[in-house]
Amino acid sequence: MFRPDDVQARSREPPFRPFRLIVSEGLRVDVYHPDLVFVGERHLTIGYPSRDNPLLYDPLERVALVHVVGMEDLPQPEATDRSDSSA
Repeated sequence: MFRPDDVQARSREPPFRPFRLIVSEGLRVDVYHPDLVFVGERHLTIGYPSRDNPLLYDPLERVALVHVVGMEDLPQPEATDRSDSSA
C-alpha cells in the first residue's frame, strides 16, 4: 500500500516527470503537473489539465490511497529534430 508521503515525494522530485497511478480496480490515473495532485491522509485528488489553462483542472478524479497499487512514469513525447532546415 502506498502512503501519502510516497505520492508527495514522487510528485515533488525535480525535475517533475508526469506519472501514472495504477489503482487496484484497473483504473489508471495520469498526473501531468505537480500542482494538480492533492494528497490527503486517505485519498488523492488528481486534476486533469484544462484545455484553456493547463494549470487549472477540469475535471478531477478522487482515488483512495488504499487502492493505489503502483506508480510508473508516463512515456515522454518524442523530441522533434529542429536542426532539420529542409523547407
